[in-house]
Amino acid sequence: MLRNKVIIAGVGDSDIGKVPDMSGLALNAQAAKRALDDAGMRMKDVDGLLTAYSLTEPYFMLGTVLAEYLGLQPTYCASLVVGGGTPGAALHHAAMAVTTGQAKVVLVTCGENRATGQSRDEAVNALTQVGHPYFENPYGPLVPAFYAMVTQRYMHEFGTQREDLAHVAVRARHHAVRHPNSPMKSEITVDDVLASKPIAEPLNMLDCCFISDAAGAFIVTTPDRAADLANRPAWLWGIGECHTHEHITLAPSLTEFGAVQSGSQAYEMAGVGPKDIDFAELYHCFTIVPIIEAEELGLAERVSGGELFASGETAIEGRLPINTHGGLLSYAQAGASGGIHGIVEAVRQLRGGESARQVPKHDIALIHNEGGVLSWHCTMILGRDKR
Repeated sequence: MLRNKVIIAGVGDSDIGKVPDMSGLALNAQAAKRALDDAGMRMKDVDGLLTAYSLTEPYFMLGTVLAEYLGLQPTYCASLVVGGGTPGAALHHAAMAVTTGQAKVVLVTCGENRATGQSRDEAVNALTQVGHPYFENPYGPLVPAFYAMVTQRYMHEFGTQREDLAHVAVRARHHAVRHPNSPMKSEITVDDVLASKPIAEPLNMLDCCFISDAAGAFIVTTPDRAADLANRPAWLWGIGECHTHEHITLAPSLTEFGAVQSGSQAYEMAGVGPKDIDFAELYHCFTIVPIIEAEELGLAERVSGGELFASGETAIEGRLPINTHGGLLSYAQAGASGGIHGIVEAVRQLRGGESARQVPKHDIALIHNEGGVLSWHCTMILGRDKR
């Protein structure tokens, strides 16, 4: 049981959007420094470091490279690779490391310069790594096509409408324009989404996350440090994982994924249920994803995930705010950074004080990361106070 065993002591985001004067390592360093400042800590306090991977930097062992870049010599260090869900895995690893005494203060940072650090051809080539090298890639599909397969099947089986998907994108943008660090400054409408450039039927341009330069960071440590922090920490109440497949053509289903299992583990550890959640930060690289996640996590009834977003209940002022920073669709997506921004946002919302974008009730947050093509799932439940 990890409940009440660790806290997230500080969080930080790098500059986001197109940041041509910063490398991927520099973005990670900037986010790390901001997280440490937020916690009232210094780099010398860190004895553990976890990071992800990079498609723009030529480094094989990114964890130790980043440690070198930051001037660290940690006793606990690794780079993890489970796609966009890597930050969730890193939180899980960090919590176990702190709980077992392998480290006292673990810095987790993920991100890269995806927008300016590679050409379009290089970006397309990198995306082919997601497909099975023998059974998928020879036929030419890229990531949007894989998620389009899921979307088509989901719409066929459950009647989800094209407009339901569009509402997900509209709500994300509405939240993003209220965030001071968001590069998105203009609202969009359902008609804008439906009229945007087709990418992979039925997904259009505005159904897809946009690529950015970005990084995020958070600090995991023991609860006995809470009184010495510069800001209020968030408590880890529950966390769970589930890995159902790697390649979508080998998935057990195109409509049922691992969020049910990861969510059940997190709820059980936290001692709460879906109705206790005040707000959620759900991974949404494509508009279908948070609809599926909301249903599998019990935040919406099966078949009604689309209605949840269309109804306005997921607005910051609504019954169940979702993706209050804009998520991957309108805040940032830079490889593994997509999942980490949800964790950063949840901690900030739990503290309160987010002015006009503060959710009204903010005692319990649910964050969900997924990686690959709905392949790997991690559900996290954070509390404002000790459970």
